[in-house]
Amino acid sequence: MKSYIRQKTIYCGQRYREVDIFPYTDTQKYSSGKRPRAVKEKISEPKQRNLNDKNAKRYLTQLVNGNFTESDLHISLTYAPENLPRTVEDAERMAGNFIRRLKYHRGKQDLPPLKYILVTSYRDGADGTPARLHHHIIVNGGIDRDAIEDIWRKPRRKNQEKGERLGYINADRLQSENGTYAALTRYITNQSNGKKRWSSSHNLIRPAAKTNDSRYSRRKVEKLAKQPPPRSYWEKKYPGWTLTDDLYGAEYIYNDATGDWSIYLKLRRME
Repeated sequence: MKSYIRQKTIYCGQRYREVDIFPYTDTQKYSSGKRPRAVKEKISEPKQRNLNDKNAKRYLTQLVNGNFTESDLHISLTYAPENLPRTVEDAERMAGNFIRRLKYHRGKQDLPPLKYILVTSYRDGADGTPARLHHHIIVNGGIDRDAIEDIWRKPRRKNQEKGERLGYINADRLQSENGTYAALTRYITNQSNGKKRWSSSHNLIRPAAKTNDSRYSRRKVEKLAKQPPPRSYWEKKYPGWTLTDDLYGAEYIYNDATGDWSIYLKLRRME
């Protein structure tokens, strides 16, 4: 069984992409009975909606970097103790109501349709109800932050000008780190080590991938992994692109079982 080195380039919008360089066997390569075509193919969204799953975390990172910019917003939502939902499903319905109200306000202002990613984070409480339950929502900008923060309320009762606040809310501009939002997605997905579920709007740009099985050799990958090259090396390999950062931009992973090396690159468009 012959082993190949596959380069898989994952395209995430105009400003961010990832490159996986890893060993691939001929059985895997031609399992479909056809040679792989050098065309972009959409990456399947993970069926697992739990962000404790590493593939879902990675997909979320790709979505954020492929769809949002510093003109967009990160919204944090919490509940006052008296308003805490009894189940995660109830909380997601309340967050869904908030999103519907955002859509309504954007429509009134003739703004582009709402794009969003919603993450619900919680722990299992001692009595079976969720504890420390809160939401993170990333949305496209255009709507005033004060207006957004005024939406997180209960429905208005008779003789009330506004419904009671459900809890704390804060809306901040997205802030990039080295041109990407890796720090934000790490914060959202790793925060509190509890359980996390996510959902998103249907109008996001979904990551797509193209493969190449002839660009790298096994010997070349091993050499690069054992003697990691400087950032300039990857900039020559992928013109117009650079590593997102020196810590997370290039990872070199050794497989003890197979004796093979893999390389995982995170790239941002050069200014």
